[in-house]
Amino acid sequence: MAVYENREAFIPFRRTDIIELCLQDGQLDATEAEKFQSFCEILSAYYHFRFHKTLEIIKDNYIAFNPNPDVKALNQPTFEQYEQMQSKVIDEFRHIVEKANYIPLSKSIVERSLAAKSLIDLETHVNFNDFDQFLCYYRGDIDKKIFVKKLWFWQEEKTIDILERVVLLIKFKDAAYFRAQDVKIEDLKFTPGKMYLYFYKNIPKLDIDLLFPNVATSMTWKDRLLFGIPAIGAAIPLLLKALPNLLLLIAAILFFFNAQPLMESLNIKNGQVRDVMPVLVATLSLAMTLGGFAFKQYTNYKNKKIKFQKDVTDTLFFKNLANNTSVFQMLIDLAEEEECKEIILVYYHLLTSKTPLNPQQLDSRIENWMENKLGTMIDFDIQGPLKNLENIRGKVIHNGDTAENKPLIPLLTYDNQGFCHVLPLDDAKAVIDYVWDNAFHFS
Repeated sequence: MAVYENREAFIPFRRTDIIELCLQDGQLDATEAEKFQSFCEILSAYYHFRFHKTLEIIKDNYIAFNPNPDVKALNQPTFEQYEQMQSKVIDEFRHIVEKANYIPLSKSIVERSLAAKSLIDLETHVNFNDFDQFLCYYRGDIDKKIFVKKLWFWQEEKTIDILERVVLLIKFKDAAYFRAQDVKIEDLKFTPGKMYLYFYKNIPKLDIDLLFPNVATSMTWKDRLLFGIPAIGAAIPLLLKALPNLLLLIAAILFFFNAQPLMESLNIKNGQVRDVMPVLVATLSLAMTLGGFAFKQYTNYKNKKIKFQKDVTDTLFFKNLANNTSVFQMLIDLAEEEECKEIILVYYHLLTSKTPLNPQQLDSRIENWMENKLGTMIDFDIQGPLKNLENIRGKVIHNGDTAENKPLIPLLTYDNQGFCHVLPLDDAKAVIDYVWDNAFHFS
């Protein structure tokens, strides 16, 4: 099986479109096409039922970690139960996100985004020690060209690395940890001990750090210089202008402490400081001048920070797809679709192939078929659907037979040479129908 570094396993078409494409391929006659469509329908229903069970497990265990639940648990879990519930949520999250053909995002990429910037011109800081659990997955790593405004009428073309979908799971440490860090719990933007899930689209890879709820922003060195250099340039003439009043204020203090030699060194006579009013006016003038300048610089800094926060807010608001519980719902649907599409493609190509195929040949056949039919290059995950077809076992019951006398047979088997074989359509429908009928045992 070929391994492609620039391809992903995700199939960017609907399940119904894949079924229709198989039917239009001309390999099945009218009767077979009807049977194949029925097989796909009951297979999809079966996997919908399976993933619904996964969703129920997540709902029962995520309630202890949901930061904004709309229902309450009847009994609070013990510490041991709490740990088990957390493990179940994490395990099921990994299961569905990988079944949806999402790829783990390495921590090194996230850390690299902290040291660089892409579209938002600011420095960011994320304290990973705040996390008890941290998982990040993505799908769709593409390059995109954009134009960035540099000066008044000049725009610079940049190529940025975009992640089309990003899923983030964060479990924060409990409140005791943050109290030990002298952090006020009420000032936090998140609830300690809770688990947060985020689903975003079209995020620049170097801006991944902006998705974290505990991200801290600060100005870049460029912005600090833009504030600092004008501040120094404006402060110098103000200080020169206020220097006589400053000397007069110092002289008044020296006169109060009877430091006559120091007053003479400043070339200030006693008569200049005996009258208190000029000194007070000079002091007030100096304070108002410097205070007004400081307030102006502080206002400029606050306005710049507000602009930064607006850029971040706009980015996250318009690119957010789901949060917390709704993330599980979306991932379940995506995983269900991917599983069914993969199984349908494997079954169809084994069913219609004129010669036996081993897993490597089958993998290449499906990838070439997708490229020729749809112009889409994928790195098909052959092992997953083969294992699923092998694990679906049921009984083929003909007229007059009894189920007790029939063995369980899988949808897919291998011969001695490693070639894959699937049941014909009638038997395949019977097997999946048997599995569906025995999903519940009430008697």
